[in-house]
Amino acid sequence: MKKPLAELVGTFSLVLFGCGAATISGISSTGPAGIGLLGISFAFGLAVVVMAYAIGPISGCHINPAITISMLVAGKIKTGDAVSYIIAQFIGATLGVGVLYLIKDGAPGFTLGEWALGSNGWGPGYLGAYNTTAAFITEAVMTFLFLTVIFNTTSRFGNGTMAGLAIGLTLVLIHLVAIPVTGTSVNPARSFGPAIFAGGLAMKQLWLFIVAPIVGGVVAALVHKSVFEN
Repeated sequence: MKKPLAELVGTFSLVLFGCGAATISGISSTGPAGIGLLGISFAFGLAVVVMAYAIGPISGCHINPAITISMLVAGKIKTGDAVSYIIAQFIGATLGVGVLYLIKDGAPGFTLGEWALGSNGWGPGYLGAYNTTAAFITEAVMTFLFLTVIFNTTSRFGNGTMAGLAIGLTLVLIHLVAIPVTGTSVNPARSFGPAIFAGGLAMKQLWLFIVAPIVGGVVAALVHKSVFEN
């Protein structure tokens, strides 16, 4: 159980640090505040860097169902391990948001509004109010690029000692572009946790943050196998 447990802890940390930075000190439903877009982007990216070196030697530090599914398609993980990883990731994300909710509940006048606790979304009322097409393209393409970096930096041709840093910095870059569009998911578990607590539109829009990252990740896996692996 050590691998799924590592994935649970890693996903828990990613969601707590990333969504916590966004909701406690970073951004509101009306726009950037506090540490702002740059600070939130680094919070997610640095969380991945830290966890890559902390649990990478144990589980590979997927902490993202889109990554696990991509690795399965690429033949780099067994089906049984992939299933246990994904279950652990969703549990970890939910627990992370649960702790964040308990913290936020201690603030005077706190209430759960639409897209609360760092939920992903799109459309009128959500940050840049981008439409569904823009949201889907953003999530799919960004996940494709994210997985391309992951596959190539962790391959036998890559620099394994620097892979965690490269992957984390890629996530920073992704957030810098995608936050105004969708709040940046590229990770179904990261979107699932906040949506469960927020309900409403966050829950209704959750499908996109499951489908688009998986599509982008699977395409990246197929491209890696056919073009870059050899």
